[in-house]
Amino acid sequence: MQTRNRFMDDIGQLMTNAMGVAQGARAEAETAFKSMMDRWMADRDFVTREEFDAVRAMAQKAREENEALKARIEALEGK
Repeated sequence: MQTRNRFMDDIGQLMTNAMGVAQGARAEAETAFKSMMDRWMADRDFVTREEFDAVRAMAQKAREENEALKARIEALEGK
């Protein structure tokens, strides 16, 4: 016959509760850290990948237009 040990049941319940609290604290710490990093990055005026790609595309188009205009000027000066 097996008897239940109340002390062991209490220790088990305590450990279960402690793990729940630890997981909650971990989630809260991760949220706080992410929020802090978001604020830090916003203060540094970093650009998003989408903004960077848009400016890069504009610069590429401007370079191509400059090369076309340079060729046109050279052709006009050659006449």
